Amino acid sequence: MNINAACGSQHTQELKKTVAGTGADIGLAFDGDADRLLAVDEKGNEITGDQIMIICAKMLKDEGLLKNDLLVSTIMSNLGLTLACKKYGIKNHAAKVGDRYVLEDMQRLGACIGGEQSGHMIFLNHHTTGDGILTALQLISAMLKSGKQLSELAAQMHVLPQKLINIDVQRKPDIATVPQIVAAIEQVESDLKDEGRVLIRYSGTQNMCRVMVEGPTRDATDKHCAQLAEIVKAALS
Repeated sequence: MNINAACGSQHTQELKKTVAGTGADIGLAFDGDADRLLAVDEKGNEITGDQIMIICAKMLKDEGLLKNDLLVSTIMSNLGLTLACKKYGIKNHAAKVGDRYVLEDMQRLGACIGGEQSGHMIFLNHHTTGDGILTALQLISAMLKSGKQLSELAAQMHVLPQKLINIDVQRKPDIATVPQIVAAIEQVESDLKDEGRVLIRYSGTQNMCRVMVEGPTRDATDKHCAQLAEIVKAALS
């Protein structure tokens, strides 16, 4: 009934074991309809969609093929992606969540590569939709052209600890109109300074609010996210 159950890009545990156990250079994890890709490096570490995007975008920039020096991601992408783009002279635009919005902004702004943290990527020089197999070929191409192992390429981006908590809600007022949530966000952002961020948004399809925090350490990130989740739950449930 569920083609993604305990396998594919959402569950890479077995792939990690197999890659590490066989001495493979790379493992490729597709979702059920193969429009998304996550990877596993030669050490058995999962490589996120954000990391794949910066690897491929930098490859294109080095070849002079990154149109407008621009990479389109989404507001859910890790802050580490933005920092990596700055380091390598790549402009980064954050679209709304959803591949349709990524594509719209790519076409509007003139980008040739864009995608989501989940591994859904679009290479407009080749295709107008997400294609995990195409993404895999681009990633392998970056490895071959650079002569580097995947772990080394992935290290181009430091992934900040990220915590996401989904809260069932009874109503969906504009977050900016809920004083206790606004005050809590301001406090956490003040604590994090420029070493993290807060994103609170509603699900577009469910009565759910998503609370996401990124921070400098796992403990700080988990603590702040849990605090915000409790405040959101109290205010909206």
